[in-house]
Amino acid sequence: MADDLYKDLGVARGASDDEVRRAYLKLVKVHHPDVNPQGRVAADARIKTINAAFAILGEPEKRRQYDAGLIDANGEPRQRAHRAHAGAGRGGPMPGGAPGDDMGFGDIFSDLFGRGRGGQGPSLRGPDIRYTLEVDFLEAANGTRKRVSMPDGGALDLTVPEGVTDGQVLRLKAKGGAGPRGGEAGDALVEIKVRAHPEFKRVGDDIHLTVPIAIDEAVLGGKIEVPTIGGRVALTLPKGTSSGRAFRMKGQGVRSQPGQPAGDQIVTVSIIMPEEVDEKLAYFMTEWRRAHAYDPGRKK
Repeated sequence: MADDLYKDLGVARGASDDEVRRAYLKLVKVHHPDVNPQGRVAADARIKTINAAFAILGEPEKRRQYDAGLIDANGEPRQRAHRAHAGAGRGGPMPGGAPGDDMGFGDIFSDLFGRGRGGQGPSLRGPDIRYTLEVDFLEAANGTRKRVSMPDGGALDLTVPEGVTDGQVLRLKAKGGAGPRGGEAGDALVEIKVRAHPEFKRVGDDIHLTVPIAIDEAVLGGKIEVPTIGGRVALTLPKGTSSGRAFRMKGQGVRSQPGQPAGDQIVTVSIIMPEEVDEKLAYFMTEWRRAHAYDPGRKK
């Protein structure tokens, strides 16, 4: 591994944590083995270097230790043997230690890294790795199973729970970057992006939908079938249903919490006239208007 982790990620030492993360994600997309099938061996090696650099620079505390020279590019504690020297004209050791002592730095490193002199340093936790997963509207509403491609070429099977929302982040324990020196792996953080649906719109746990109805259905009423996220369901229209009237279908919305009741579906009807008004309908409406004309609300 190179000695300069900042060069491995292509960022300046003064880069913000967000800039480091963006640089890492950009490199992963470019050097992912799946997009470099002709050079998979080289891509695998480059990804390992990138992941190892982000394992340190992507964690604020590890980055602070690296910048301070407390750990090296491999995440190993640096040995700083500050030997005491005899004081000029005093013939004795420097204050704080006997000849050959390290002026207490061994104890300081022991406190910092939890190690005794000559022992092995503790393993460090690997970095969390972020993914973005797009799912269809109905998949988000009803739940689904998905497979996510990982930067190292592996696959991650993911259960998308029902009721997941756009922008929600799912955490998969120990599915992130490997920890240096065999340490615990970080987590995989999967951000869900929900594609829009041509008919359904989600508002909280409720589903909103506009359904067209014919003029005879509006006048005479009756049962019609409307789509829901779980399939088609019958809705009863009363006689004289006006365009724009909303109906609430209990329990036909989204269940965002296990064991909790689902939201509702709000159905707004819209009267659609036939493409052509035949003579019989025109005659009937003419006669009806003469005897039953009414103000629909325009005169106020």
